[in-house]
Parts: sequence; structure tokens; C-alpha cells
Amino acid sequence: MSTWEIAAQAAARAEAGMVVGLGTGRAASGFVRALGARVRGGLAVQGVPTSEATRRLAGSLGIPLVGLDDVRRVDLAVDGADEVDPARDMIKGHGGAMVRERVVATLADRFVILVGPEKVSGRLGILRSVPVEVVPFAVGPARRALRDLGAEVRLRPGPDGAAPFRTDNGNLLLLARFPGIRDAARLHRDIRRIPGVLDSGLFLGMAHEVLVEAAEAPGREAGAR
Repeated sequence: MSTWEIAAQAAARAEAGMVVGLGTGRAASGFVRALGARVRGGLAVQGVPTSEATRRLAGSLGIPLVGLDDVRRVDLAVDGADEVDPARDMIKGHGGAMVRERVVATLADRFVILVGPEKVSGRLGILRSVPVEVVPFAVGPARRALRDLGAEVRLRPGPDGAAPFRTDNGNLLLLARFPGIRDAARLHRDIRRIPGVLDSGLFLGMAHEVLVEAAEAPGREAGAR
């Protein structure tokens, strides 16, 4: 399946009256565009964007938007990922939206992930570092704590390469590269315990379905749990 095909397939899961979580990044943007086409065709849904970029895109496509103050649950959330393993565990957050993405995904009855085959690996950490969102005051101690956990750590630069990248929450992003993640759940807990850390990019046991462009994830057919 092509990028547009998996985006359209995910958009086909949206039904009238649903509240839909709108992810962030290339794959999620494809879904938002496909959903926008369905809205223009008469589908009545409400979208909850996970970033300001997604909010702007969805608004330009005519998708009605709501905030989490206005809804108690999300029927369907669709997003991308930076890396996915055969158990559908993921690394997310290189786009800087992982805190909002986790909040929306946690409220969702169904969480669908769209990725290209280059994002699929046999074990998390083989392909990508783990993003860690940190309040600016705590960057130094958090960097040292991540190194103590065995990571190579760098601060994500901004678009100009000089100023550091800022998330929509006004925080900074540390990219922690671990030589091999053998216990992702423990690592996620250890990272979350670091003072000043809001979240790690380890999304474990959350995805109900993974749609892969052109190929299926190794070791397990992509689909619902």
C-alpha cells in the first residue's frame, strides 16, 4: 500500500459523530488530508489535534476541531511513529508532540499507527533514539541522568540549527540513543522518574493496529489486537 492508500484506509475507519485524534508528522498529515476529503464529502466528525501544525492543517481542510475540555473520550486516534517493533510497541516524538499524542492516544478507544517499512525494526532502539521532553530548567541534570542509564544524549537543535528546538509546550527535547533496549517498560519508568522529565517517546502496549506502506511488520500481521 502507498502512503495515500494507508491514510485513506485509516480515514475509512472514521464514522459519523466520532471524535477523532489527529496525530502529528508526515504519515499523520496524510491521514488528516484523507479525513478532510471525507469531511468535504459530508462526513460529520470532530478532530482533536495533537500539535499546532496539525491544528493549522486540519483547520485549512475544514475539519471541525475541539479541545479535550470539550470531550471525555476519543473514538479513534491515528498517528505515525518513528519506529515500531513486531509487538506494535513504538518510539514516537521526534516531531516534538509526544506528550499531547500520548494524552490523546490514552483517551482513544482505538489507536491506529501509520508507518513506512523503513520504520519497522526487530527491536526498539535499533533505528532511532528515544526523545525525552524536559522542562528547560532541568536539561542539565536530565542529560546526566540519561547518560547514567547508558544513553548517548544530545539536545535536538531548532530549524535554524542554532537555537534549540522547542515543543508546543515550550519545553526542550533530548534525544537519548541507547545501544540496545532490552526492557523498554523498565527504561520508560526510569526515564519518567527523572525530575523535570515530562515524558519519554516509548509508547508501549498502546497501538491497536499498525498499517505499513507496501509491506507488513515482520513477525506479526498488522491489524487489530
